[in-house]
Amino acid sequence: MEQTFEKLKHLQEVLSKRIEIENEMEEIPKALTVKEELLSRLQKSYIEKNDSKVASEEELSRLKKLMNDAERARETSEKRMDEISTQREYEALEKEIKVATEAEQEYRREIQKIEKNIEVISEMLSSEEELLSQQKTEIAEEKERISAIISEKEMIKNEMISEEKIISHDMDSEILFKFERIIKNKSGLGIVPVVGGVCSGCHMTLPAQFANDVRKGEDILFCPYCSRILFHQDSDKDMVTYDDEDEDEEVDEVSLSDLIDDDFLLD
Repeated sequence: MEQTFEKLKHLQEVLSKRIEIENEMEEIPKALTVKEELLSRLQKSYIEKNDSKVASEEELSRLKKLMNDAERARETSEKRMDEISTQREYEALEKEIKVATEAEQEYRREIQKIEKNIEVISEMLSSEEELLSQQKTEIAEEKERISAIISEKEMIKNEMISEEKIISHDMDSEILFKFERIIKNKSGLGIVPVVGGVCSGCHMTLPAQFANDVRKGEDILFCPYCSRILFHQDSDKDMVTYDDEDEDEEVDEVSLSDLIDDDFLLD
């Protein structure tokens, strides 16, 4: 069993390294995701501004046509001034000229506002085009960098997996499955020593008989509190002998259910 414990310790180092690499591989693309989200927002903003510019240009075209119509109406009325013969005709024609002139001036003011708005939007679009181009370049470079890093880490990960297979080829598959899950959930520690009757993983005092069973080292035992695999390590406290009357000491089931998953409890 001592040899098995040594294998598990070695396997723990390899598994921890592999899990660390896998976590890094998951984290690396997150920076790219942030850049892509920014690019998406920039593209949305650009499209909205461009749509606004197109709508403004259409409105500008409509107003220019109306202004031209009002201008022609005014000019036509002015030419007719020489043809009138009565005061009533003069007053009616003068009113037509006034209405056409006012309409022409109003259209011109609206046209100037829209032209100014189009100018502002065009400047903003030009600025955002530069940002879009810059962001696309950064994303392309980031993708290339991430691809290189992940390829390198994938190579290391595969080396770890190969080493894991060599170490664990003759070990129980169920134990290995539990062991890997424990390492993932317990910050890389799946096998820890029992020192003076205390689990060094969770620092909980173990039942006396259970600690004695760990000391014997005849079976693979899991801590009833943190689920880690336990092995005995000598200490000054081990000079104390556990009495047989302590053998019936049991683990508080309520506290255990709060600390660990059922999957990790021993059958």
